[in-house]
Amino acid sequence: MIGSKGDTSNLGAYRAMLLIRRFEEKAGQLYGMGHIGGFCHLYIGQEAIVTGMRTVIEDGDQVITAYRDHGHMLSCGMDPKYVMAELTGRRHGYSKGKGGSMHMFSVEKDFYGGHGIVGTPAPLGTGIAFANHYRENDRVCLTYFGEGAANQGQVYESFNIASLWKLPVVYVIENNRYAMGTSVERGSANAHKLYNRGSVFGIPGEQVDGMDISAVADAGARAVHHARHGAGPYILEMLTYRYRGHSMSDPAKYRTREEVKDVREHHDPIDLVGKRLMEAGVATEEDLKKIDKEIRAVVNEAAEFAMEDPEPDPDELWTDVLVESQPPSQA
Repeated sequence: MIGSKGDTSNLGAYRAMLLIRRFEEKAGQLYGMGHIGGFCHLYIGQEAIVTGMRTVIEDGDQVITAYRDHGHMLSCGMDPKYVMAELTGRRHGYSKGKGGSMHMFSVEKDFYGGHGIVGTPAPLGTGIAFANHYRENDRVCLTYFGEGAANQGQVYESFNIASLWKLPVVYVIENNRYAMGTSVERGSANAHKLYNRGSVFGIPGEQVDGMDISAVADAGARAVHHARHGAGPYILEMLTYRYRGHSMSDPAKYRTREEVKDVREHHDPIDLVGKRLMEAGVATEEDLKKIDKEIRAVVNEAAEFAMEDPEPDPDELWTDVLVESQPPSQA
C-alpha cells in the first residue's frame, strides 16, 4: 500500500515507485531476450507521477492512459504476475494474452486501459467522466496522455465538452520532453505552457515538477478536489523525463548521453524520496536496500510466472470480438 491519502513521505510510496522501476527494467530484459514481442514503452523515470496521483484519488475513481502504461497498472494495484504474463502473451495475462503491452484492462481495479492510438485517452476518459456525471456517483477519472498527444484535435474537442458539461475529469499531460523523437520545442507552439491549453475553454491548469512525488500529490489533490466537487475539468502538466527511448526499438539518438545522465544523477524521483526518508529518520540506507531486494524478488517471481504460464488456447481468437444482444422487446 502507498499509505494514507496524500501521504508521500512513507516507505509505501517508495516501495510503489521502486516496484514500477524494477518491473520495467525486467520487462526491458525480457524484450531484449525475445520473450516480449511487438511494441513496449517503458515508464522508467516517470514513476513519481502515477504514484503521487494514486495517493489523492479514492476507490472507484478511474484511470485511463496511453501506451506507456505499465506503471499506471501497477499503481492501480494490478498484480505484477498477470501484467507480465500479458506482456509475454500468456493465458493469465489481464487481456488473456491478446492485448500485449499497450492494451490491457482491469475493471476490478478501475483501470480502463492503455491505448495505442495517440490522443485516444482524452475522449475516452471524457466519456468515462460523462458517465460519472450522469450517474451522480462522485467519481473522478484521471486521464493521462503525453505532450505529443496534447497537439491532437480530439484533445481539444474533449476539453470543450468537458468544460461545457462540467465533467469530473483531470487531464494529466505527462511531458517527458520528447514524443517519438521530436522535442517538445520543435513540435509545439508555446511549448512551455501546455497546462494552459485548456484556458480558452475555461479549464484551469498548472505546471508541476513531475519528478517530485510531493509536488505531484499537492497539485493532484487540488485538481481532484476541483473535479469531484462539480467545478469541472482540470489540467496538470507534469514535467518529467523518460530514461529509455520512446519504445524498445528507439536508440534515442536525438538527445545526448550527458542530458540523460544529468537527470538520473540530479533529478531521479526515487532517489529523491529515498533521500527524504533517510533525512527524516524514517529509514536507513540498509532499510532501502532491503526493500529493493524484496521488490526484485517480487519482479523475478512475476517474470518466472510469465515465462511458465501457458499460451492462450487458439479458441481465444474468437472471444471478445462480438457482443450479441437481443432486440428490445415490443411494449
